[in-house]
Amino acid sequence: MQWRNSTDRYGLLSIGLHWFMLFLLVAVYACIDLRELFPKGSDLCEGLKTWHFMLGLSVLILASLRVVVHLTSTLPRVEPDPPGWQKLLAKLMRYALYGFMISMPLAGWLMLSAAGKTIPFFGLQWPALIGESKNVAEFIKEIHETGGTVGYFLIGFHAAAALFHHYLLHDGTLLRMLPNPD
Repeated sequence: MQWRNSTDRYGLLSIGLHWFMLFLLVAVYACIDLRELFPKGSDLCEGLKTWHFMLGLSVLILASLRVVVHLTSTLPRVEPDPPGWQKLLAKLMRYALYGFMISMPLAGWLMLSAAGKTIPFFGLQWPALIGESKNVAEFIKEIHETGGTVGYFLIGFHAAAALFHHYLLHDGTLLRMLPNPD
């Protein structure tokens, strides 16, 4: 299997980035949801929040890389060629997912900045993006939490569309994103 995309299928680079992003997103959601099982302020709760921050920033880095790869790569065709409305929905979903993967970590970074908290990243501290403001931090927190809920739906719709294409349309959309054992 080749590293770069072809007109028939995604290459190992796109496939690896896609599935690693899914792993990261699951970990980000798991960290923030599991922290609620522990007392507020406990080491486990705080540790899960820190991992949520660091993995979220990892999503930002990986999403930025994915955008570059997407813009410089061939997009494999779907056979048979889908109707225009499906192509439009696929493009809109791609934009929504990329927007989600970039805006959510940025919102988290802004929220921590406005709250006057450190922005940890695997032993490093990222700089604050804005000055401290409790009101701004609260406002961004609301946006970030709403975006997190929207993310569940975006990821779910994306997965449902892949299964729809695979099991109902039989057009190879899902198979293009799986490693080919050739």
